Amino acid sequence: MATSKTTNTYNRQNWEDADFPILCQTCLGDNPYIRMTKEKYGKECKICARPFTVFRWCPGARMRFKKTEVCQTCSKLKNVCQTCLLDLEYGLPIQVRDAALKMKDDVPKSDVNKEYYIQNMEKELAMGDAGAISGSKVNEPNEILMRLARTAPYYKRNRPHVCSFWVKGECRRGEECPYRHEKPTDPDDPLADQNIKDRYYGVNDPVADKLLKRAAAMPALPPPDDRSITTLYIGNIGSLLEQDLRDHFYQYGEIRSLSVVAKQQCAFVQYTTRLAAENAAEKTFNKLILGGRRLTIKWGRSQGRSGTSVVNQTAETYEPVPGLPGTLPELSNNFFNLEPGHIPLPNMPPPPSLLVPPMYPPPPLPQFFFNTRLPTFPPPDLAAVRPATSTSAIENVAIVNKNNVHYPSQDPSRLGATQLHADCQE
Repeated sequence: MATSKTTNTYNRQNWEDADFPILCQTCLGDNPYIRMTKEKYGKECKICARPFTVFRWCPGARMRFKKTEVCQTCSKLKNVCQTCLLDLEYGLPIQVRDAALKMKDDVPKSDVNKEYYIQNMEKELAMGDAGAISGSKVNEPNEILMRLARTAPYYKRNRPHVCSFWVKGECRRGEECPYRHEKPTDPDDPLADQNIKDRYYGVNDPVADKLLKRAAAMPALPPPDDRSITTLYIGNIGSLLEQDLRDHFYQYGEIRSLSVVAKQQCAFVQYTTRLAAENAAEKTFNKLILGGRRLTIKWGRSQGRSGTSVVNQTAETYEPVPGLPGTLPELSNNFFNLEPGHIPLPNMPPPPSLLVPPMYPPPPLPQFFFNTRLPTFPPPDLAAVRPATSTSAIENVAIVNKNNVHYPSQDPSRLGATQLHADCQE
């Protein structure tokens, strides 16, 4: 039977008395100066049901008060925070960590066995046996843990709870209410059903299931088809030195060249063999942290392919959308008979074909006069060119100027002048 503060007092020597809690950075908050209240044997541990020292504090402004939930012995056995029960090294649930490291949970769940097990663990911890702690394997590098690890504190987890009176429309505190006035989460959401024991033992944890699915769907870095590419792009290097990068990437294979672009905060590492480059890309993609920065790893581009061929290969092609008009056809009719690229300027003189001698010496007519459709006066040699049948001055002018037409649009017969006169005569 478990030892309880309210029912049993004979085993008080196993009650826990601590001076400071074991907490993560998120639970401590962003304020470096925290006022904590300490209550000796204030509550029972949610796991082993033994009384322990409870600490209570506020992590920051507009945050809710937090307190320790489990004793330090249970925290050390799993290497977790006493409040949120997340791993202290990676900030992940225990189920995710144990699945990645293939660790087996040895903590018994029955009351008698649990009490006996925890007492033995306390003795081994007091003797300094690091092997007694199941979380001692946490320091081993793992690809899944490096991808899912939370490197920065997540203070949003310390926000107050949703005001139940505001949800019912009965909150009268207004802005002075210490709780959140927001829409609550969906009760059917799996994340809304969480408890401490499932989190500690690593079973039926909805947060862990969500993270494991995310790890399975994370993108990978496939090697390019071009076997001649042996260069890796390293981004977000910050103020890292070339020697620091060389010392780290040299362990994956022989380096041919390493160039650092300080202005762009990136570097290029070229290996002598393709196998070494693939090994480095696999070991460092999305999990390499140097100098407190998570580096971006990508494959370099091929130097042999350049110009339009690379552009055409990388260009995306889209299928035509049904219902939209297609591309416009190219214009095949050149009504002005212009050469390609020929653009007449406004100040250019007219072509020689339009230079007709003036009909009367005084006064000279302007150049644009000859571009009109009908001249004011008939030409001097009108009788010579007049046919046997009676024609008007419009037809004669059209016959005279037909040989002097420069643009097809200036042809009077094309514009309908002759046909118009014939209709008028009828």
